[in-house]
Amino acid sequence: MRKTDLVNYIASKAKLTKANAERSINAFIAGVTGALRRSEKVTLVGLGTFEVSKRAKRKGRNPRTGKEISIPAKRFPRFRPGRELREAVNRS
Repeated sequence: MRKTDLVNYIASKAKLTKANAERSINAFIAGVTGALRRSEKVTLVGLGTFEVSKRAKRKGRNPRTGKEISIPAKRFPRFRPGRELREAVNRS
């Protein structure tokens, strides 16, 4: 499912216009993104949790030259599905 499909689905289920459904999805994405930038956890009961994880600085190799390089530390978004979502997916 792509964003367009999701917009159409939400518009039909919530009886919204497609424009309002798209604005709602964009607001949701902006809200989650903003919270993750501030290292906050976003928990949606029944769906799951969005959170920021950290990857430590580490050594690596340039595959082209074989030379050792330093890979900097990073923060990355992570989603952990909730129990209800996991059960719903496994029901079918």
